[in-house]
Amino acid sequence: MGGGAPPPNRATLAARFGPELLRRLDQAYGRLDEPLSPRLPVPPHSVRLALPEPITTAEAIAEALRRLLTALCAGLENTGEGARRLRLELHRVDRRLEDAPQTLVIGTGHPVRRPDALMRLFAQKLDRVEPGPGLELMVLSATEAGPLAAAQAALDGGADGQPELGELMDRLGNRLGERAVLRLVPRQSWLPERSVAPASAFSEASGGALWPTDRPRPVRLLAPPEPIEAMALVPDDPPAMFLWRGVQHRIRRADGPERIEAEWWRRDGEPRDYYRVEDEAGRRFWVYRQGLYRPGVAALWFLHGFFG
Repeated sequence: MGGGAPPPNRATLAARFGPELLRRLDQAYGRLDEPLSPRLPVPPHSVRLALPEPITTAEAIAEALRRLLTALCAGLENTGEGARRLRLELHRVDRRLEDAPQTLVIGTGHPVRRPDALMRLFAQKLDRVEPGPGLELMVLSATEAGPLAAAQAALDGGADGQPELGELMDRLGNRLGERAVLRLVPRQSWLPERSVAPASAFSEASGGALWPTDRPRPVRLLAPPEPIEAMALVPDDPPAMFLWRGVQHRIRRADGPERIEAEWWRRDGEPRDYYRVEDEAGRRFWVYRQGLYRPGVAALWFLHGFFG
């Protein structure tokens, strides 16, 4: 028989991976019970509507849902909360006991208790409902909620400062999936193309270093920067003219340079001298010269962004 290292004992596994691994192994081998409960946790906020007559039309379903949302939001207001995730269960008259009800789920990036805003999110999914011979019961639950202070009403009776952007994000997230809605957040890097990173639009904003206010940045960056042919009067001057995509731009104004060094751990990085330039047509660009001046070596120029 071939030799080999002995299998690790329980003490070694516990020291390396923690006691949770041993518990799961004992459950897998049947040495420890693993009780499972089929009961789901009771939602803190839930309303139900038993329909006297089965409904089958989209209009009737939407009207019943509005009534449920109004009642649910009233309960949320009493506790000073807003819904973060809602589940709508629809029970058909021909449903058997073992059949699960039809379910629609929506989520929001922030606590909400405005029935009209939540209704717009549900409206995107109501076409999935199959009422069949009719719906007899509808149950709406807020499976996740969060604190929400009272909002100041405007003079016309509407909400003052309604979060239109938040509602747009919620609609996109429910239609495309929350993972598909991203935003850019600051990242610790001086290189412009590495100074931001994508993050979920629904996660809490993490603190990070923003660009200093005395260093303007363009509204659009090219990824990656595109090479240009530039001509400068002296090596350390901004370009007097550059050629990009076959179009010549003569520079009328220029500001710089702003030197940006590569991160110390990037061995292939070279310093960049950035200039903000404006051509004769008033278009403003962000260009840089890569590397330090070397006599007899042509400078490498790149266009990295555009100012508004």
